[in-house]
Amino acid sequence: TSLEISLVLESPPENPPTFDHGISERERARERERDVTSGVRMCSGETSGTTETRWQHLLQQTQAIALCPNVPVYWTNRALCHRKRNDWKRVEEDCRRAIQLDHSSVKAHYMLGLALLDKEEYSEGVKELEKALDLGTGADPKSYMVEEMWQELAKARYLEWEHESNQRGWELQTLKDACEEALREKHVIVASMMEGFADEAASANAKQLQALECVFRKAAEEDTPSEVPDYLCCRITLDIFRDPVITPSGVTYERAVILEHLKKVGNFDPITREPLTEPQLVPNLAIKEAVRAYLKKHGWAYRLE
Repeated sequence: TSLEISLVLESPPENPPTFDHGISERERARERERDVTSGVRMCSGETSGTTETRWQHLLQQTQAIALCPNVPVYWTNRALCHRKRNDWKRVEEDCRRAIQLDHSSVKAHYMLGLALLDKEEYSEGVKELEKALDLGTGADPKSYMVEEMWQELAKARYLEWEHESNQRGWELQTLKDACEEALREKHVIVASMMEGFADEAASANAKQLQALECVFRKAAEEDTPSEVPDYLCCRITLDIFRDPVITPSGVTYERAVILEHLKKVGNFDPITREPLTEPQLVPNLAIKEAVRAYLKKHGWAYRLE
């Protein structure tokens, strides 16, 4: 089942604007922060329940849009109502409108990504989820909403890889079968022309088939799951890095994991035991780029156990 990020209907601004381009950067930042921090509750209280209740919420948001069509939060609220009814077409429409009004809306990009994935438009859906994750991480990298967005993105990336991998596998197998058939036909012709040298012809054909097998095995390696290199994994969780940070002692950790350690265990590096505080953590951009490149070539590594 699809992971459900715990969004709730947001409260509208006290003085909703009636124009498209009057939202200040500070207001946009506050909007992003609300998206990440205040929106993370299961919809059991406000957007789940009876069908009648859901229709009431949908009607309320539609009325709000009719009165103030240039307030992006109304569009994301209504998109959430559509989402609870699995009406993904309308989710997409409302999220696109919300993004027109505020291109930094975490919820709009997130739900648009889910709607596109429902249509099996994996590439575009992944782009929207990545955008939502970037915006959410910028507002609050420790938020558990960011964790849920990452999981949805990883699942989408894995599905995208699986779809493409199956297609590549079918194409490789078809080509391999054709090559093997061509070599067999060649062997028959050569053997008929080399009377008295049947063993040599058979040996040459066997070597060619062996070489062909090696070529296609090599071609399939990138789609064959294996162990992720240690340097791309957190020393604590052993999971592949998402947001790596490096300590003064040169050890790289997953940001959320080392922050939790500092908060709950103590201000020291868990590997070297050297004193360590949060301001000393520096993003490890080299490892982050290496992870990105690795995942691009090995989509199977997105799989969540």
